[in-house]
Amino acid sequence: MAELIVALDVPTEGDALAMAARLGGIAGWLKIGMELFTACGPQLVRRLSDEGFRIFLDLKFYDIPNTVAGAVRSAVALNVDMLTIHCQGGERMCRAAMETAAQAARPPLVFGVTVLTSMASGEMPGISLAAEDFALNLACMAAGWGLNGVVCSAREARRIKLQKPGLLCLCPGIRPGGEAGDDQRRTMTPAAAIANGADYLVVGRPILKAPDPAQAARTILAEISQTA
Repeated sequence: MAELIVALDVPTEGDALAMAARLGGIAGWLKIGMELFTACGPQLVRRLSDEGFRIFLDLKFYDIPNTVAGAVRSAVALNVDMLTIHCQGGERMCRAAMETAAQAARPPLVFGVTVLTSMASGEMPGISLAAEDFALNLACMAAGWGLNGVVCSAREARRIKLQKPGLLCLCPGIRPGGEAGDDQRRTMTPAAAIANGADYLVVGRPILKAPDPAQAARTILAEISQTA
């Protein structure tokens, strides 16, 4: 069954801890991205992990292989459960990340970012392929490089699963009410995403900005359960 990851895209530690307290016992996964990690650093990752949440560290590492291997090693030391790298870093970088992760006593899942869900076809510099086709190409390469899964739009998940059924699909841009009306481009509802093969649904603003975030998370979890 697909799993919900709540994106803690908030600016301060106080905001993050307050939201985590509201979601405790409801959402098992929390995503810590660039904004929150830059503001609060590793100590918040450790604190939320100690509180029993599974942590998705979404920093999208993209650098030379040695640097990315070092970043993965540091993430492993924080006891994260999942992390991201960029598929466009290429085979050597991706394999270096996987080899480093595999050395951990409890290796985290490593997901390769294909095409950001905020991007539409024609918005990717230097890329003439449609976003969906480029995401599929990168996903197929990522599978060959040994990654556990890819970050993609749920719109691409079905084609990726048909080509690489063992590859996990982590899908941001999930909008329970349909179209986003924000900076996301390639969005999908939870039920449609699951039908397309999504394994993890990343939801931020529809939960964080809801009048009752806990109830918003419960509603999405109920939809996941009903679809399964």
